[in-house]
Amino acid sequence: MTTAERTEAERNTGSTGPSEDLAPLSPLAVPAARADGCPFDPAPGVERARREEPVTRATLWDGSTCWLVTRHQDVREVLGDPRFSADAARPGFPFLTAGGRVLATSKPTFIRQDDPEHARLRRMLTADFMVKKMEAMRPEVQRLADDLLDRMTAGRNAADLVAEFALPLPSLVICLLLGVPYDDHEFFQDRSRLLLSLRSTAEEVRTAQADLQRYLSRLAAAKQREPDDGIVSRLVARGELDFEEIASMGRLLLIAGHETTANMTALSTLALLRNPGQLARLREDPSLIKGAVEELLRYLTIVHNGLPRVATEDVTLGGRTIRAGEGVLCTLNSANRDEDVFPGGDALDVGRDARRHVAFGFGVHQCLGQPLARVELQIAVETLLRRLPDLRLGIPFEDVPFRHDMGIYGVHALPVAW
Repeated sequence: MTTAERTEAERNTGSTGPSEDLAPLSPLAVPAARADGCPFDPAPGVERARREEPVTRATLWDGSTCWLVTRHQDVREVLGDPRFSADAARPGFPFLTAGGRVLATSKPTFIRQDDPEHARLRRMLTADFMVKKMEAMRPEVQRLADDLLDRMTAGRNAADLVAEFALPLPSLVICLLLGVPYDDHEFFQDRSRLLLSLRSTAEEVRTAQADLQRYLSRLAAAKQREPDDGIVSRLVARGELDFEEIASMGRLLLIAGHETTANMTALSTLALLRNPGQLARLREDPSLIKGAVEELLRYLTIVHNGLPRVATEDVTLGGRTIRAGEGVLCTLNSANRDEDVFPGGDALDVGRDARRHVAFGFGVHQCLGQPLARVELQIAVETLLRRLPDLRLGIPFEDVPFRHDMGIYGVHALPVAW
């Protein structure tokens, strides 16, 4: 048995129940520290909270406290309850870093607003991300995926999958949808990294955000002079938003449209390489791809530090009273490992029915772009497995640089060979 096969066997047979000799919980700092365990798993402190004290107090970077909600049922309850606000301007709203405060409160997008303003702005984009429209993009996404793999494999047998496939594929697609020139990808990818880094200072975030705002405001002005069929151009034509408001909306779509899928693609590839039995099942039966993508979304859940909310009135949750003005972080990755919903949830099972996962959130703020993400991930995974039957990790697993320092989890690079 190879090391990878032994890893999978241990994960599928290992105990996931609570340990009888666990000490009482200590206050949990967020972002939670990671130990030497499997980097695909939630932080040990978060997992332990879900088993022992699923609604628990946590300490943030500035010494303030919030509630950490870790179970699937409780996470769905918070995200579906209008008494928990997504408005980052409300007192008590939890921020992970000083830079995160700037990002959420300076020129906020609709994901940091409540209805009716949230609904008004989101409706402007609903038609652009409908399932039917995204499905119609499959031939174009497939062409882009094949072109990227053609270039990546030409005369070589090794590459960085992040730089040459996982990142450019969703970047090309979101640029196509928005009407943003892909030639500018280094500029917006660099600013995106600064905005999402947990290490960025408030000033670095403010500068990167201003750079993107100026860029997208100028782009909106250019679309007014020379319209096309991209989302930015259509928002300009509606006449309901000024250029700054369009830039804020474009910034959200541009960052979310490439960062999330890029990291899910790379992590999914790595997870399958570490679970050769599951990889073999997919190769033998490609009809499992759609369900496998849902399972990968559940198993990997790239939002590791929680979706933030703040209570607008007193609410009882999991036997705890959350007072008005107290912040809440919903840990999606922990909820997606909840044994009550996903038995054996710490193991990857590409045949699992994982449709109840909350990787895209839940409720009115559930990810607008999830139909696009599903199409991209299904095509990316299927194409990689079909075209690179000998795909393997190019460095020791222990040397893979995981994005513990970023708001969107993943890997900074993924050297592979074939």
